[in-house]
Amino acid sequence: MAKPPKNAISPTRSENYPEWYQQVVKAADLAENSDVRGCMVIKPWGYAIWENIQRKLDVMFKATGHENAYFPLFIPMSFLEKEAEHVEGFAKECAVVTHHRLEPDPDGGLRPAASAELEEPLIVRPTSETIIGATFARWLNSYRDLPILINQWANVVRWELRTRMFLRTTEFLWQEGHTVHATEAEAIEETRLMLDVYAEFAEGTMAMPVIKGEKTEGERFPGAVATYSIEAMMQDRKALQAGTSHFLGQNFAKAQEIKFQDQSGQEVYAWTTSWGVSTRLIGGLIMTHSDDDGLVLPPKLAPAQVVILPIYRDDEQRSEVLQYCESLKADLTAERFDDEPVRVRIDDRDLRGGEKKWQWVKRGVPLRVEVGPRDVAAGKVFVARREIGGKGEPAERNAFVAGVAQLLSECQQTLFDRAFKAREEVTVSIDSLAEFEKYFTPKNADKQELHGGFAYCHFIDGPEMEAKLKELKVTARCVPLDGEEEPGKCIFTGQPSKRRGVFAKAY
Repeated sequence: MAKPPKNAISPTRSENYPEWYQQVVKAADLAENSDVRGCMVIKPWGYAIWENIQRKLDVMFKATGHENAYFPLFIPMSFLEKEAEHVEGFAKECAVVTHHRLEPDPDGGLRPAASAELEEPLIVRPTSETIIGATFARWLNSYRDLPILINQWANVVRWELRTRMFLRTTEFLWQEGHTVHATEAEAIEETRLMLDVYAEFAEGTMAMPVIKGEKTEGERFPGAVATYSIEAMMQDRKALQAGTSHFLGQNFAKAQEIKFQDQSGQEVYAWTTSWGVSTRLIGGLIMTHSDDDGLVLPPKLAPAQVVILPIYRDDEQRSEVLQYCESLKADLTAERFDDEPVRVRIDDRDLRGGEKKWQWVKRGVPLRVEVGPRDVAAGKVFVARREIGGKGEPAERNAFVAGVAQLLSECQQTLFDRAFKAREEVTVSIDSLAEFEKYFTPKNADKQELHGGFAYCHFIDGPEMEAKLKELKVTARCVPLDGEEEPGKCIFTGQPSKRRGVFAKAY
């Protein structure tokens, strides 16, 4: 009997997907749990991925007219109280600062000093609409000051009870854009523009196909008039909200007194938006592309796109092989991919070849190049592509260098095509509640059976729908923006419906 194939990650995706995810994070050396419950330490390889995400998105934001700024970590409680729906939406997740000094405890240790209680408690920002809105109110006087287009790269805190690295942690990194406009139409245009930026980044840079849509009322950002999102499908058939863009109307402008004098000299309230993505995108990368041997990275975000592994037996071979590798690195770095020099590393650590190879496999580097004395003599290299697996194959050195950008493009496209195909295979249209229930119910609940996906269904937003979704642990992801009107009946109430929404179990 043939032995089952061995994998670098145990358990595999089919055996235990949640644990597989945790083991990929560990094996790729992306992050680890910190001494603070619910928080994570992002390690250099994981942070390098985040830096690439930051850098590429930052270019896109600035190309659309936005500037970066920074605002306080602390928000006065009274600011949150001004927008009732907003504070209600975040109240259970807020970390509160009540004192500004510690003092020795008579029983040992330290305690908050009774004399150092703050006059007003401060909230560690869960999001910054209120504090930034108060700032905008000071900046804005006339229509000539508009639009205000600001982005902030920051950390936020939302007190989560159940955490998972990158996907849901108490503290996480993100960007939050905040803008002010003279008219409703301009604010709506901004909201949709940034949704398009996110979708372009997700598909073009992350190789992760997404659905653009508007959230239902129950899934809307607290205090927003409309929320739009990009929704991705993970390999375990659960959806991931990968980015959101909110049209805030005048709700926050009225709460924070964001007013200006219009062209007729009349004082009017402005229209505002906010939008953001976070380190959750790294979780999305892992679950979209990775396999049972570890992380698989799209070349556009990989900290190293090519890793060169020298192979030698003695000092004489070492000198010869390393000289060849350095020359190869210089030539590869001179090539350009995605408008940047190809990112190359040489791993000359004193480790066994097999151990070294598997470390880079688990880290997801797109191209692995092995070079030994015979390759040097023949002017060749041995190349393996991470996204298709296998041992690899020999290539002429100069031909490999000349074609490395095209090869990386093929790796990037392969990942997108594979993710798109996987999504389409678990995307269905459903027209009855019985079929809906069957689709989202595992045949054997005792086993970690993959089930569900994206279900396009006619619906009427209301209590009947919410009750059934809660029972099945399914959520309304969005109403697709590219969806056409069609007559039908809501599967939850039987009432006439003109649109389909997308439903899924989700992170």
